[in-house]
Amino acid sequence: MRTMARTVVVALGGNAITRVDQAGTYEEQRANALEMADVVCRLRAAGWDVVVVHGNGPQVGNLAIQQEESTGLVPPQPLFALGAMTQGQVGHMITAALCGGQAAGRRPVATVVTHALVDRSDPAFLHPTKPIGPFYLRQEAERLARERHWQVAEDAGRGWRRVVASPKPQGFLEADAIRALVDAGFVVVAAGGGGIPMARARAGIRGVDAVIDKDLSAERLASVVGADTLVLLTGVDQVWLGFGTARQRAVDTMTADEAEQHLADGEFPPGSMGPKVTAAIRFVRSGGRRVVITSPPRVPEALAGRAGTSIIPGLVSAPVGAERPR
Repeated sequence: MRTMARTVVVALGGNAITRVDQAGTYEEQRANALEMADVVCRLRAAGWDVVVVHGNGPQVGNLAIQQEESTGLVPPQPLFALGAMTQGQVGHMITAALCGGQAAGRRPVATVVTHALVDRSDPAFLHPTKPIGPFYLRQEAERLARERHWQVAEDAGRGWRRVVASPKPQGFLEADAIRALVDAGFVVVAAGGGGIPMARARAGIRGVDAVIDKDLSAERLASVVGADTLVLLTGVDQVWLGFGTARQRAVDTMTADEAEQHLADGEFPPGSMGPKVTAAIRFVRSGGRRVVITSPPRVPEALAGRAGTSIIPGLVSAPVGAERPR
């Protein structure tokens, strides 16, 4: 029986596969997936078992626009079905990239289309805030809201969009399968886009039009599989306090208590670092040893304690791993 003590769950955003300055062609996405595969292979070569959780925001957005343009030709599918489609799409790209990766880090790969259970009583359903799909003029958005039973809102002055809830993930239907695959030595790609939202109903389990934060799903999955470490990838090398002010400083290590206080003080906005710090706090308080927040190129250094920001249990900050270079 393999031990789970060296298992790391790595969460990467959908923008890591379709970058903001790109059109989102297949070749662009394939090239980006190869870069991410290099990070995973380096972790495998260092002896880690790896689970990859990816976002799918750009991919779902593009698919929603395609649906809107073709409504007269084919029937549109619900949002949760688009999540399933893009799990397969992005999972395919990551799998293909990993199977062609460096020999030293190559392992069998399995992509698991993953269903995330959510609670219909989650307060998020009372206040949908997550914009998805194309932009509309206000009149058109209100018409669609009436016809399709949507909720719509203005999005940062750029137009009107559909908004959906972002509930917390409670668990995963495929949790046992994912654990078994990790235990068998597979690199596992799972909970793509946070998972396909499913809620229990009288008739069984039904899909829900919602968007689950992929960092929160990565935290829940890391706890479920008994991972030692959670890595949350972002566009910056580490977390900053007072960002953009005269007092800004980079943070090497925070305890969960310190992170929670900074979160309460407004240091980490909901649309920026907030979800990552929230996920980090939950993971270490659920028994995880460590969370690392960093950029993709710095992951191996960050796991060795020489880069990134580590969030750990405890009341007093303590260094993790080797000292940082001066």
